[in-house]
Amino acid sequence: MSTLAALREGYERFDPGAYLRNNYLPPRADFSSEEFVVPWKLRCLAETFATGEIHGQTLIDVGSGPTIYQLLSACDHFEEIVATDYLAVNREELGRWARGEPGTFDWSPFIRHVCKIEGRGEPWQEKERRLRGRLRRILPIDVHRPHPLGSPLHPPADALLSAFCLEAVSPDRAAFARALAHVGSLLRPGGHALLLGALGESFYLAGAARLPVVPLDEADVRGALVGAGFALRSFRSYAMPPALRTGVDDVDGVFFAHAQKPTQA
Repeated sequence: MSTLAALREGYERFDPGAYLRNNYLPPRADFSSEEFVVPWKLRCLAETFATGEIHGQTLIDVGSGPTIYQLLSACDHFEEIVATDYLAVNREELGRWARGEPGTFDWSPFIRHVCKIEGRGEPWQEKERRLRGRLRRILPIDVHRPHPLGSPLHPPADALLSAFCLEAVSPDRAAFARALAHVGSLLRPGGHALLLGALGESFYLAGAARLPVVPLDEADVRGALVGAGFALRSFRSYAMPPALRTGVDDVDGVFFAHAQKPTQA
C-alpha cells in the first residue's frame, strides 16, 4: 500500500504531455462513436448541465490536471471557473492554454464534439473563448488538508467538479473518503458536486511516473459521498472495452456521480 509521502514523491515525475497523449488522443479520444470513453464522459457532463439546475457565480474544479475538457459544458452556466491542481506543471499547462499560447494541447476536437452534442449550433471557437474568459483563477490545492486551498473559499463555490483526482492521490479508501469531505467544504450548502473517476484501477502511467490509484467500486463511491454529507442524485458507470485497454493503466471502468450538499437547517 502506498503512503501519502510516496504518492507525493511519485507525482514529482508526472509528465503532463505523456498523460495527455495516453488518455486524450485516439483510441480513447475517438469521437466517431458514443461507445468510446471520452464521448461518454462529455455526454454525462453535457446532459447534466443541460437540465439548467446547476448554475451560479463560481464553479471550482478540484484537481484539474492538465485538462480542460471537463469544463466545456460547465462554462456556460458560471461566471467564474476556478481550476486547481497540486502540481505546478499542471497549473502552468492550464495557464498556457488559457492565455492561448502556441504549443499547448489541441482541445478543439473536444470542443467541437461538445458543441455538437449540446445542439445549439454554436461555433466551437465561441465556446473556447468563453471558457478562456471565465477561467480566471488557477490555484494550488492539497485535497488531504482540511482546508484544501489553505483557507476557506469565500464565498463558497456554487458547484464543484472533480475528474480522476481523488482516487489517484489517495493511498487507501479511507483517505479517498476524507479527501472528498475536505473538498466538500469548498461548496456552499445546496451546491452540486459532479465527480468523474476510475473504477477498479490500481495504477496509471504518465511518462516516467507509474502512479498508484486506490481501486474503487460503485459502493465505495456511494459510501464516501454519503459519509461526506452529500445526497446522491445520480450515478452512471462505463465498462472499459478491451480495445481501450492500452496498457497505460489497468482501469476497469469509469463512474459519473452527481451529488448535492444539503441546505442547512
